[in-house]
Amino acid sequence: MKRKLLFLPLIIISVFFSQITVYAGALEYSWYVKRNGTSRPLIQREQEIIYQYDGYFIDRKRSDNEEDKVIYLTYDAGYENGNITKILDVMKEEDVTSAFFILDNIILKNEDLVTRMTNEGHLVCNHTKKHQNLCKLSSEDIKKTVLDLENLYNEKTGLDMSKYFRFPEGRYTEEALSVINELGYKTIFWSFAYADWNDNCQPDEAAAID
Repeated sequence: MKRKLLFLPLIIISVFFSQITVYAGALEYSWYVKRNGTSRPLIQREQEIIYQYDGYFIDRKRSDNEEDKVIYLTYDAGYENGNITKILDVMKEEDVTSAFFILDNIILKNEDLVTRMTNEGHLVCNHTKKHQNLCKLSSEDIKKTVLDLENLYNEKTGLDMSKYFRFPEGRYTEEALSVINELGYKTIFWSFAYADWNDNCQPDEAAAID
């Protein structure tokens, strides 16, 4: 019997090493998780602050002992180079869904593509308008870059953006978490990341599957 992976949008994946810096008097965090063998990854104590502001990196209601394995698949999609279309084609064929965290560029240049995402059951989510480091912005500027993207998406597609948010580069402060939460968004981090942005350092297909 063929087992189909269920691709949904609330958890993800990462292999980045942490940094905590101070910017303008505020602690700036750089999101990361460490591998935990074949078990679900854990986060460092200081990063548990995300839970106070509707932050997610994994489905905490599930455990390592679950027989039914679930992957929550997300994409950060700012530019279309042909791969997003291919991904959507495959997911439609396999009847699975995902979440796409987008920038304004893909709305302005590929309006039909982001409309297709929603029409085919995917979540279209907020990754800010221009992929700025929000740690360096005021509360009002954070609100502006988030709401500008939300309004642009509605203006161009007539659709409402899903209320899920991802920080550019995974960089955040407690203040930024609070602002995003006030805007009604849940912040989605990840628990494993595939570095597809590096064209010169890609594994072969077997390694990627493994």
